[in-house]
Amino acid sequence: MDDLVQRRLRYIERQKQLHKDAVKVVFDGLSPVGSGAPNRDGMPRLPVDQHEVRNWPVLDLGDVPEVPIEQWQLEIGGLVHNPVTLSWADFLALPQADDVSDFHCVTTWSRFDNHWRGVRFKTLAELAVPNDDARHVRCTGYDHMPGTPIPYTTNLPLARAVEDDVLLVHRWQGQPLPREHGGPVRMITPKLYAWKGTKWIRKVEFLEHDQKGFWEIRGYSNSAEPWFNDRYS
Repeated sequence: MDDLVQRRLRYIERQKQLHKDAVKVVFDGLSPVGSGAPNRDGMPRLPVDQHEVRNWPVLDLGDVPEVPIEQWQLEIGGLVHNPVTLSWADFLALPQADDVSDFHCVTTWSRFDNHWRGVRFKTLAELAVPNDDARHVRCTGYDHMPGTPIPYTTNLPLARAVEDDVLLVHRWQGQPLPREHGGPVRMITPKLYAWKGTKWIRKVEFLEHDQKGFWEIRGYSNSAEPWFNDRYS
C-alpha cells in the first residue's frame, strides 16, 4: 500500500507538468476561429461553423443500450498500477464535481451552459495510477454498431483527458442523465468535439501508443479541435 501511495504521488506530480499546450496538433501557432465573447478558456464562445441550439439533439450508432445502475460497472485498466472495476456505489462514493460547460457536436450544433455533475477523469486516473509510459487513453461504451460485436470507442491524449472540465457525468440540468444521452454515465470533453466523450461508458484503458477509436478510423479527425474546424482526417 505504501508503494502504491508513492506511485500515486509521483503520478500527480507528472500531471502538474501536463497541460493542453503539451498536446501537439497541426494547429500549433494558429489562432482559434469562432464568434462571441471569450469563454472561460479564452476561446470565442461559438466555434467556427457551429450554430447554437436550445434543445439537445440525440445522436448515436443506432444502439441505445439500457444499463440498469445496479448492473453498471466501469473498468479502469491498461498501463496502471492499480486497476479497478467500479460499481455504481463505488462511482458515487468518489469525489463529485459540479461544472457548467458547453457542448459542441461535429454535426455543427453547440449547446451552451450545460449543468453537469459527475467525477473528473483526473480523479479516476489518480485512483488507477497510470505508469510512466501511459500517454493515451481509449474509452469504450456499452453500445455497439448494430448487428456487429464492434463497440463504440474513442481515443484521447492523456494530457487532454485530465483537464479539469473532462468529467464522467451522471446528472445533467439537475436530473439523472437521460438514457438517450448516454445515461447512466457518459464522458464529456468540452474543449473537443463531443464524439470524444463516450456515451454509456464502461471501460477506460491507459495506453502507451495512440489507438484510434470508432469514428477516428472511419474518417473523423483524431484531434477534434472545434475552434479549428477540425472535423475530418
